Formats: sequence, C-alpha cells, structure tokens
Amino acid sequence: MPELPEVETIRRGLDQFILRKHVQTVQVFCDKSFIGPKEVIFGQEIIAIRRFGKALIFDFSNGVSMMVHLRMTGQLIFRAFGEESGKDYREMIEAGDFKTSLYDEKSFAGGHPTDSFFSELPNKQTRVLFTLENGTLYFNDQRKFGFCKVLETSEVMQDSFIKKLAKEPWQMSVAEFSKNLARHKNAEIKPTILDQTVIAGLGNIYADEALFLAKIHPERLTGSLSETEISDLLEAAKSVMQASIDSGGSTMATYVKADGTRGDYLQKFAQVFRREGEPCNRCGTEIIKIKVAGRGTHLCPHCQKKIL
Repeated sequence: MPELPEVETIRRGLDQFILRKHVQTVQVFCDKSFIGPKEVIFGQEIIAIRRFGKALIFDFSNGVSMMVHLRMTGQLIFRAFGEESGKDYREMIEAGDFKTSLYDEKSFAGGHPTDSFFSELPNKQTRVLFTLENGTLYFNDQRKFGFCKVLETSEVMQDSFIKKLAKEPWQMSVAEFSKNLARHKNAEIKPTILDQTVIAGLGNIYADEALFLAKIHPERLTGSLSETEISDLLEAAKSVMQASIDSGGSTMATYVKADGTRGDYLQKFAQVFRREGEPCNRCGTEIIKIKVAGRGTHLCPHCQKKIL
C-alpha cells in the first residue's frame, strides 16, 4: 500500500497531465472498482486534485468529486492518444536505472509497478478507463482492493473514509497528538501511530523511521511516553515524511512517480527500514528486525531502548 509521501508525489505529477482537462467518457470493467453514477462526470473539467491521507480527490466543474484510493495494487496510468501500446523500458528497470524516466511528456504511470506500465492498454488489470480530451487515464488494480467513488464535492469531508482520518503531522499540534495517543495508552506505540484515526498518513516505513529518529522503542506502551517524547515523535514524523516527499517517495517494491521515475527515499534517507544487519548510522550497533503487532519492524536496540 502506498504511504502518504507516495500518494502526494503522484498527486503533484497528475496536476501536470490532467488538470483542467475534460472527461469525455468513462468505461467501467469491474463494478466494485467504481462506486456511483459515472455519467455525472461526462464532459466535466477537472478543476483540482487534492489529497486526504492516502486518498486522492478529483474535483470537477459541476460540483461533483471522485475519490480514488490505490490500496495495495492500484495504478493510475495516463497515455496520450496514439501511445496506447506503451513502450518497453523493462531493460532499464532490470539494470537498476531507477532514475531514468520511464515515460515521456505524453504519458505517465503511478502506483504498483507491473507490466501494465509497458504493455498495451487496456488490459486484464484495467478496472476503469477515463477518456479525456488529451488522452486516456487507466485505473488498474490487480487485486481489486482499490476504488473510484463519485460523490458531491460538498459531501467529501463527511464521507466515512475521510471523516475518520486524523490530521496529518503538519496539521497537528502536540496537544492534539497527545490527546489521540491517550486513547491507546495500553497499546504499543508502533501500531498506535499506524492507526489513521490517531495520525494520518503514517505507514510501516515511516513509522519505523520516525520512532528511530525520536529514539523510541516500537514496543513501548503508548502511555509510557513523556510529553517530550510525544513532541519529538511528532516532529520526527514530519521530518521523515517531508524528506520522502522531497525525494519522491520510497522505492520498495515500489511506487513510481507520475513522471515515471522512482522515488529514492530508502536509498538516501532511510536509517533503519530494510537495513537489518547493517550498522546504525548514529551509534554503530547492528540494526535488527522484529515483529510488532504482526508487522515487520526495524530498529536500533541501543538507540531505542525498551523501557518496561
């Protein structure tokens, strides 16, 4: 599943390709992937692309919006007319040239990488097809967990998915974060900050990185954190997520940006995630990997001491 930085980099890229373009038709190939009447966006201009947590919101000129969530394997692929057959850049990827642009100014791909990035579209993974005035936008989803949902723009903030989200790290005060954490005082801190009703946007990668930066063991009980530690953790969450956005997101397994290039957060900035067996950059102790609430978790046992 993409984390907030990956979705934000896709949102920024989409602005360059489809903002101010009109939707001409919509074809739905999987009913569960599209919720609501598709006809209401026919002929409508995309006037804004917003993000709430890990969801994208497309606002149209008639007061209607469409929520898109990529979930585990979703993709958004745009191709200008005449580019439907795709291009074969697989040799570049196999060579590890992650910073090579996989697509030119006529096309892009964002989401879970599969051969759909290169092959002719639509294909068997295409769930929804949007014909725009300048090309085609494909919503692909191998496992069918993602969705597109049409609703009134005025109802977006009241949608059950959006309404339950907490604020993002940049929007949240220490007092608000502390109050949200207090509801889970007997739970371990890592699964607590993965809860989107506590703080929005953190996933497995950035939870590990934020806890390392704040020097907090992921198995600490939430109620054991001091106000200083809570403040440090919030600042750490802001720092690691901003660094990832600036670098285009992580590249694990991996989320490709809207211009077809891959993010490089893990290569440049990750301190513990997927670094088990390597020395800690802060103290030299070997990074270890454990399970916390069923999730693979990376930490430095010296910098992040477990307080019983």
